[in-house]
Amino acid sequence: MADSIKLVLFDMDNVLCAYDRRTRVAYLAELAGTTREAVHAAIWDSGFEALGDCGALEAADYLRGFGERIRYPLSSEEWVEARRRSMQPDRAMLDIAGRLRNTVEIAVLTNNTTLVADHIDTLLPELRPLFGARIYASAQFKTAKPDPHCYRRCLSELDTRPEAVLFVDDLAANVAGAREAGLRAHQHTSVESFKQALSQHGLLGE
Repeated sequence: MADSIKLVLFDMDNVLCAYDRRTRVAYLAELAGTTREAVHAAIWDSGFEALGDCGALEAADYLRGFGERIRYPLSSEEWVEARRRSMQPDRAMLDIAGRLRNTVEIAVLTNNTTLVADHIDTLLPELRPLFGARIYASAQFKTAKPDPHCYRRCLSELDTRPEAVLFVDDLAANVAGAREAGLRAHQHTSVESFKQALSQHGLLGE
């Protein structure tokens, strides 16, 4: 099994970084002069954010619709700043990614609008030196995890067979979707459990 994994595919939020939506919502509510509950209801409870994740809305339409829903003319810079404030790099996981890239390919697949990939150097600048151009938002594939098509389209872009990939995500549904698509997958709960999973696949030798 040691030679069979050619690519480790990482989720971003709550894998490579800690993501606190509450911080993001609080900043947006302050900008819009409204309540956090109103922002959450308008964007997440309504399903609007999911439309951005799956690429049903292009970036410009997503941003315009976002502003309309919170009743504030949100700029791209303000949207990015709200997202940036909610993200803190996970140094231990980034260190593991850096070690892995010495022996296998690594990439990122996150459920997000293309705005995240376009502005990743502002949002999480630690990623580019590790992953280069291999940072993908689900929206560019016109679907989102856990739809098996999302993984397959990403791997087509990476020119890698599903059975040669280990995918890591914090959400059980996304792990199940990856397995349905033919990938091997690990649900991320801690750095130590991830190290154990890598060891089982013959990766990350001490």
